[in-house]
Amino acid sequence: MTHREPPRAGARELGIDAGAFVAAFTASPTPMVLTDPHQPDNPIIWANDAFLALTGYAWEEIDGRNCRLLQGPGTDPHAVQRLREAVSVGRPIEIELINYRKDGSSFWNGMTVAPVRDATGRIMHFYSAQADMTGKYRHEVAMKDAKDELERRVSEQTAHLRAALEQKTALLHEVDHRVKNNLQVISSLMLLKARRTPQGEARDALQGMAERIGALSTVHRMLYSAGDVTRFDLREFAEDFVSELVAGLESDRTAVSAEFDSIAVSAAMAAPLALMLHELATNAVRHAFPDSRPGRVTITAQRSDQSLRMLIEDDGVGMACGVPNPAGFGRSLVEMVVRQLRGVIAWSDVSPGTRVEITVPLDAISLQSALAERAGGAEWAAR
Repeated sequence: MTHREPPRAGARELGIDAGAFVAAFTASPTPMVLTDPHQPDNPIIWANDAFLALTGYAWEEIDGRNCRLLQGPGTDPHAVQRLREAVSVGRPIEIELINYRKDGSSFWNGMTVAPVRDATGRIMHFYSAQADMTGKYRHEVAMKDAKDELERRVSEQTAHLRAALEQKTALLHEVDHRVKNNLQVISSLMLLKARRTPQGEARDALQGMAERIGALSTVHRMLYSAGDVTRFDLREFAEDFVSELVAGLESDRTAVSAEFDSIAVSAAMAAPLALMLHELATNAVRHAFPDSRPGRVTITAQRSDQSLRMLIEDDGVGMACGVPNPAGFGRSLVEMVVRQLRGVIAWSDVSPGTRVEITVPLDAISLQSALAERAGGAEWAAR
């Protein structure tokens, strides 16, 4: 052993047999020291081998010196002050602070300092068990550095994604804007051609196609003006569409009302739903009330679980009494759109009038390209 044996006088002052007790402390792998507060500057009077190994000092170099010899420039003065205050009042304390070995290297020292009292309660010594906490602090520093680096990367990646999303949103807005403008031009050209076409099936067909294109143009206008280009408010479209439909009626003999829940559908469903709504409403207005017959068309849409339920009703002459239109394909178009949206449709004569009930799942994805491809080969039937 590289240091002197613990003084027998100190052991006797503790009022215990020092024998096996002191031998156990001496051989303990936990660094330990004992100080004497009754001597000037509360010097070290005993230390075990583990303490000497931790600090790098020989016993002769610490014998009679205060434990502050382990302090250095990195030692927290506030922690030192807390330690001094605890010792001055005889209060146990657990504390961690930077200490220095003989060779100048630093380590985090986790100390438990406690007074040792005699049978009367008088403080005889101070005992300190110590532990090298450097590994723990290095791990904490490494974890903090890793956390900071991760947060930096996440922040950087988030900024990149936000910029990409803003760019994509701007692009989608621009696409919707251009599509709207192009559709308006196409619709205007078809209307112009319809006006210059003699009355008959060709003119009616051009007029109908121009109106359908106009409905799609309205969808893209709303997508362009919306903050979220991925969602489409069906109620907003319905209100706009019904206003235009009523404004286009030649007289007030046909009343049109709409009641829609505020239902946000995916942008992919916007065009098919708008086309379907346009087809059903305009067909009801035009064909349900022949010979200047007055009537009413009611359109409702409600959310039911994860589905959209739409109801179009009129009190007109009914499907059986409608005038056949060989050039029309409204009903087939509606049924095809419903199939594309994975929905179901039911047509009913309700005497008087017609009732059309449609249910489509709100997560349906419109395959507009497939719809366009199938449109060319479909057999269209008049309503």
